[in-house]
Amino acid sequence: MKFTKFLSTAVLSVIALNFTQISLADHHGGATAKTLAEWVEGEHRSDTNRARNEFRNPIQTLDFFGLAPDMTVIEILPSTGWYTEIMAPYLRDHGKYYAAHFSPNASASYMPTILRGFEEKITAEPDLYGKITVRHLNPPHEVAIAPEESADMALTFRNVHNWIMAGQEHEFFAAFYKALKPGGVLGVVEHRAKPDAGMDVMRTSGYVTEAYVKEVAAAAGFEFVASSELNANAKDPTVHPEGVWTLAPNYRMGDVDRDKYEEIGESDRMTLKFTKPL
Repeated sequence: MKFTKFLSTAVLSVIALNFTQISLADHHGGATAKTLAEWVEGEHRSDTNRARNEFRNPIQTLDFFGLAPDMTVIEILPSTGWYTEIMAPYLRDHGKYYAAHFSPNASASYMPTILRGFEEKITAEPDLYGKITVRHLNPPHEVAIAPEESADMALTFRNVHNWIMAGQEHEFFAAFYKALKPGGVLGVVEHRAKPDAGMDVMRTSGYVTEAYVKEVAAAAGFEFVASSELNANAKDPTVHPEGVWTLAPNYRMGDVDRDKYEEIGESDRMTLKFTKPL
């Protein structure tokens, strides 16, 4: 099947409407079902996190990747759990959610701290998150993020730049490839650099070219399937004093030119779908 590179707003609206009809039984087996849209807008999510829906388009993004409630899914480095709040409850009853998170043995001091916060978050709400399996991802020492060839899907949101900055992008993609079933999907959302950006930009700005993500994925053995512009932002020039962290939600410049950066919104992003060959 051929996929178009761009999806119109009308088509995305229809997709979102149809996709939200897919539901699963509640935790106690009752008649009330939760749709993906209900988890996205659920009261278990903070107002701050729900406010990011406008920029991150979670329903359309997860539908583009092909998420279904009976899948085994790995989220790569979920950080504080923005997407975990959506996917883990959705997969809870009929699927499986793995969080491939930071290692307590990571060299960067902030990583174990974020991991502890994530563990506290999911422990505090067992009805939502009690079936999550947490694995540690810390190449080259810890790379077994799920049983080999067990996962239907691996998803990563705004992480590739960190691996490039650490010089470990190939090791990370190799870990995803090993965990996915043949035919499994790798979904990547990443801050998008201009096509002519060099490695110096990608190692410092938080922005990455589409071509380089495809190159790294191909080197790991993945086949490119399709791209979507649903997380694009034409307002973002991608060149900022503090890189991508100049923009929301970080606002690393503080109050300096805050109105300008608020008007831009979150970064321009690529949304890419790959598969592990059969």
